Amino acid sequence: MTVSTQVISLARCLAGEFDNREQALANPAWYVHLRLWQRPVALFAEDSLTLFAEQASVVSDRPYRPRLLRLREIQGELQVHYYMFKDLAAYRGAGSRPELLRSLTLEQIEWLPDCTLGVAREDAPEKTFRSSPLADSPCRFSYEGNTYQVFLGFAATDRQLQVFDKGINPQTGQAIWGALMGPYCYEKRVDFSDQLPI
Repeated sequence: MTVSTQVISLARCLAGEFDNREQALANPAWYVHLRLWQRPVALFAEDSLTLFAEQASVVSDRPYRPRLLRLREIQGELQVHYYMFKDLAAYRGAGSRPELLRSLTLEQIEWLPDCTLGVAREDAPEKTFRSSPLADSPCRFSYEGNTYQVFLGFAATDRQLQVFDKGINPQTGQAIWGALMGPYCYEKRVDFSDQLPI
């Protein structure tokens, strides 16, 4: 199989190093100054493109939330499938140290079936890819005996990325971290699209 032009276009928008400096300076009470990496990874290359994602506070520079996003087109619909690492510590920091990803194999990751987004393309006023959850059930997963729930979402253009991700308390359904006051608004500072395996 081959990777569709829509998947390639979405991957080019998402691949890069981003930060939300302007947003954090304008509203520091609600938005931490974050750096976000979304690096191409050579997995599932037969029918999709995959990005390693993680972020870090610019102040602490301690990366967290490493994850994989697999971009696919299934029966004409763009989708993003999320994967977690079985050993988070082994790949933490790979956003700024991509050599850590060279040894990554399918056996080291786990698909999160309820954490899949559908993606629609809007062409006006500019080309924008906007996601929405596909599953009726919430995005939940277990790690080291704990259950986590996350709301996932983004809107991406060639140079900007809005991220709506929020951590949810599984018992109460209340958002407890993340985009509590609206999306994190990132600007692309470094473009990684030339690293896509296409």
